[in-house]
Amino acid sequence: MKKNDVIRLSLPSDLSYLSLAQMVIREVALKIGFTGDDLYQIDLAAEEAISNVIVHAFPGQERENFDLICERAPLGMKITIREKGLPFDPGQIPDYHPTENIDQMSASGMGVFLMKEFMNEVYFRNLGMEGKETNLIKYLPAKSIESYLSADELAEAEAGKVLVSGTPSSSLPIPGNIPYNIRRMEPAEAVEIARCAYKSHGYTFFDDHIYYPERIIKLNGTDEIISAVAVTENNIFMGHSALVFPNEEARIAEFTFVFVNQEYRGQGCMKRIADFLFKCPKKKPLDGLYVYSVTNHEFTQRGMVQFDIHDCGLLLASSPETWVFKGIEAQDQRISVALSFKYLTAPTMMILYPPARHQNIIERLYQNIGATNHRFHTPGGDLRQGLPAEAKIRTDVLLTENCAEIHVIGYGDNVVHEVRRTLRELCLKNVAAIQLFLNLKDPHTFFMTAEFEKMGFFFAGILPLALVGDALILQYLNNVRVDYDKIVLYTEEARQIRDYVREMDPNRDFQ
Repeated sequence: MKKNDVIRLSLPSDLSYLSLAQMVIREVALKIGFTGDDLYQIDLAAEEAISNVIVHAFPGQERENFDLICERAPLGMKITIREKGLPFDPGQIPDYHPTENIDQMSASGMGVFLMKEFMNEVYFRNLGMEGKETNLIKYLPAKSIESYLSADELAEAEAGKVLVSGTPSSSLPIPGNIPYNIRRMEPAEAVEIARCAYKSHGYTFFDDHIYYPERIIKLNGTDEIISAVAVTENNIFMGHSALVFPNEEARIAEFTFVFVNQEYRGQGCMKRIADFLFKCPKKKPLDGLYVYSVTNHEFTQRGMVQFDIHDCGLLLASSPETWVFKGIEAQDQRISVALSFKYLTAPTMMILYPPARHQNIIERLYQNIGATNHRFHTPGGDLRQGLPAEAKIRTDVLLTENCAEIHVIGYGDNVVHEVRRTLRELCLKNVAAIQLFLNLKDPHTFFMTAEFEKMGFFFAGILPLALVGDALILQYLNNVRVDYDKIVLYTEEARQIRDYVREMDPNRDFQ
């Protein structure tokens, strides 16, 4: 099955069509490359998802069609079931625990449990007037980097995990200047990239694709990841950085997976790799890039200044306190990250509608990242009367980091209710930190920000060209303590952002 091939099928909401749907899904899975137990698991998960739609989405004798969409996804297969039935709140599904008495089990909870057991990703999206959809994603089998490491290498990595190029451990840097080249990754080097990521960072990257050589190769083949490497004249691997696109439509990418083998540190290859990535040809337009830098040390932040990537936000408590950093004293709180941004093409002038309370800092942050031609306006009158009934919201939960993102893609009359409902659902699941992305080009952001701040959200920063457009980011902490004095920041601008965020934090007096 080719990358852009998509199978779309419209089926009546009748259980007699379930076998037809499963047959189509099975054939697509076979074409993509699934075999054996994986086919069986896809079949069972799809049966649960489609049955839920047929039985629960349409009340009484109502028999509307639903859409089944099967397509190749990065590293595997994506199944989407889209319908316009009864509104559905996945947060109301009771949790299923296999140890419970079978007579007391919830069938709906067990169905979702099975979907999540058999698929790599399961999520539900409300689409407003377009209905809702269930999404199932299954990855093709791939070997983790642990399969390639010797017992000694695994033990060394476990004993000395670091997040960035901090204090060298067992291997000393080679003295003197070494001739080397910078270029796109070659497939045979994927295993070296994964080895270096694991040995220098452990499993602290929230995106685990970097630990699977086969995934690195496939994602680079589609330019969903663009990997650049430094290699000696004899093609010995030295270091790596990458651009990762957050979604197919994105015109910005995350600059990440930055690491160098210990013996080659001090050669200046990180700067050369970054320059190469910023300028190399790409299959899709790229207007900017962003970076998340941990704030329990300043190494990464210092590098961003070298790359001309400038501060635009501070996301509190967004990473686990269990991350270990060699040579750096562990903190007793979750790790915050500094957000920074760089335009790769000159930004065109935009009219933005920041809430009056935050206009001064938002203007300053845009100037800091080099967007000096935007215009900041106050809407003429309250526009809330003209909103559609349903808001369009997307929620992403980052399980490794135990944080979440809520993206308000389109405002609606129910936007406050939907954000509050989503926030409650995430808090009940003990998600620690939640970020809310609002479109600064939409004048409704001027009015709605105050409503979200009443819920406990507070200022975090900005991110140009995000999923919602140029984004104002608010954040919410779910009973998480933050000691602002332990947040290590390299630039004066970052420290000013920290001071402003602390001033806006409704719980600052209780920390």
